[in-house]
Amino acid sequence: MSQTTEEKQNKGMTRFLNAIEKAGNKLPEPFMLFVYLAAITIVFSWIISLFGVTVEEPGTGEEVAIKSLISGEGLEYILTSMLDNFTGFAPLGLVLAMMLGIGLADKVGLLETAIKSTILKAPKSLVTYAIIFVGIMGNLASDAAFVIVPPLAAMVFYTIGRHPLAGLAAGFAGVGSGFTANFIITGTDALLSGISTEVMEGLDSNIVVTPVDNWYFMIASVVLLAVAGALTTEKIIEPRLGKYEGEGGDETSLKESTDLELRGLRNSAIAGLVYLVILVAAIAWPNSALRSEEGGLVPSPFLDGIVPIILFFFIAIGVAYGVTVKEIKSSRDISGFMGEAMKDMSGFIVLIFAAAQFIAYFDWTNIGTWIALSGANLLQSMDMTGLPIVVGFSILTAFMNLLIFSGSAQWALEAPIFLQMFYYLDYHPAFIQVAYRIADSSTNIITPMNPYIIVVLAFMREYNKKAGLGTLISLMLPYSIIFFVIWIILLLVFAIFGIPFGPGIGVNL
Repeated sequence: MSQTTEEKQNKGMTRFLNAIEKAGNKLPEPFMLFVYLAAITIVFSWIISLFGVTVEEPGTGEEVAIKSLISGEGLEYILTSMLDNFTGFAPLGLVLAMMLGIGLADKVGLLETAIKSTILKAPKSLVTYAIIFVGIMGNLASDAAFVIVPPLAAMVFYTIGRHPLAGLAAGFAGVGSGFTANFIITGTDALLSGISTEVMEGLDSNIVVTPVDNWYFMIASVVLLAVAGALTTEKIIEPRLGKYEGEGGDETSLKESTDLELRGLRNSAIAGLVYLVILVAAIAWPNSALRSEEGGLVPSPFLDGIVPIILFFFIAIGVAYGVTVKEIKSSRDISGFMGEAMKDMSGFIVLIFAAAQFIAYFDWTNIGTWIALSGANLLQSMDMTGLPIVVGFSILTAFMNLLIFSGSAQWALEAPIFLQMFYYLDYHPAFIQVAYRIADSSTNIITPMNPYIIVVLAFMREYNKKAGLGTLISLMLPYSIIFFVIWIILLLVFAIFGIPFGPGIGVNL
């Protein structure tokens, strides 16, 4: 019997992804890979600087030159910044702090009991959709979602007898590629719209981009991406991974939760509810210190302090469970379980040291800025009009994101160029901001400049000791491509049929 077209396509996709994984895993071990990348950056910065390459920074008009690390200034930077690059690396403190709480909840058995008592009893057909959805909505917790969702998603899949790396990939895809979408207005909306408004001030002070100007589009995005992400996981990722051969992962071997464990789960739920009630009361309190001076939550001290707030939540429910099931008999046990969780992160800490140096060197030399602005100027010089140029802008942004991970930093570079260009083509800046956001978000999960790729790789190695960057990239590439294509189609649908991107926001001014 001849193969169906779908079967041939699946086999072709599998061969393609296997080739990517094989090639990627031929790269050096991740720690040494970042050491080599740092060395290449040092040499490359010196070579480019010999030609006196500069680029004009949009907005300020300031000339930005490529700085050489093989110079007196460069050598001084390498030596004096090394410790700051490591200790100031944003994911380091975030991950270690979060793992104090999550690790405690894991070591006392709370997470396993919660999964067995909830996910196992839920319709299995909805598990993947739920994970993608939670990942997308997780950007409410900002970068903390990168640390929370992927490992828990892997644990869920492991527990119900599915491949844990498929769960980890689904969680990472939801958090990373779906980062900009949400049902609720988030800090990302406020940050990007603020940059857009500032740029437009110099062009037309009557045009203001508000945090809700992309809201309708992002609501639709959550639904579409949740479905697309789940289907990608079940139709592409899981078939390629096959059956998990590691220890555990067999649903039939799971034991039912004991009465004591269920009592612990109940008490942890009560502790969590009490914590949330107190938190809501603190936010709602008149003149609350957790709200902004204007009384809002975006931005606010509450969102700025979301990581410790989540940390204390996990500690509260972990302690409540541990005391109930008699895993925690004294305060010494709490620090002991946290210490065990930190031991599991030792490999991650070592890897972060090298990754932090490479990213810092790349940023200091201005190589990323030079490449990004050169690409922007190239697109601007093409002198095209209409929706194709907007799609071209999105594609360029997707490639730029491989070099500049920070969404706000990249938009600060692109906005002064492209908002001005598209303003004269009569496009609304909020529409161009959407085109930027979908591209920036889609490639978050495959760019080596994303510091949380290292975090996810560390979690991946708990289930596959031989996993490398090639393994991770090959898992995430289908999500990145599919999310971007779907988002481009959605953008065109909104534009062609005149669907507002936010309240009163269309394609044109």
